[in-house]
Amino acid sequence: MKSVREYLWFNTDERMEFINITGQVEKIVEDSGIEEGLCLINAMHITASVFINDAEPGLHRDFQEWLEELAPHAPVSQYDHNTYEDNADAHLKRQIMGRETVVAITEGEIDFGPWEQIFYGEFDGQRDKKVLVKVIGE
Repeated sequence: MKSVREYLWFNTDERMEFINITGQVEKIVEDSGIEEGLCLINAMHITASVFINDAEPGLHRDFQEWLEELAPHAPVSQYDHNTYEDNADAHLKRQIMGRETVVAITEGEIDFGPWEQIFYGEFDGQRDKKVLVKVIGE
């Protein structure tokens, strides 16, 4: 069994942002030479997420509005966590959207369903953060 590990780095312009990382992950899978296996993609920060969904901008706006309704950023005083940083809402949003995703690799390619794409979700942006991409297989 073979494994390959790479990191993707992000520093977003906005506090909350979704970035399509499908092409970057596909390139890592292709370069790995692994034909059959799995690819783990996980945000390595507790205020960021990796998820699979449709690459439709309206849906992403809906996600952002829905998440902001569930865990609004302001007022920051509403959260017990906000003593050192004002990012409690980002921790909650990450719990909803998830930490990671795993995709199958079949014949050297990511084995997606219709419309599926991989996204990095940032909820406390404007600083350096990384995502682990780990490809395992043969």
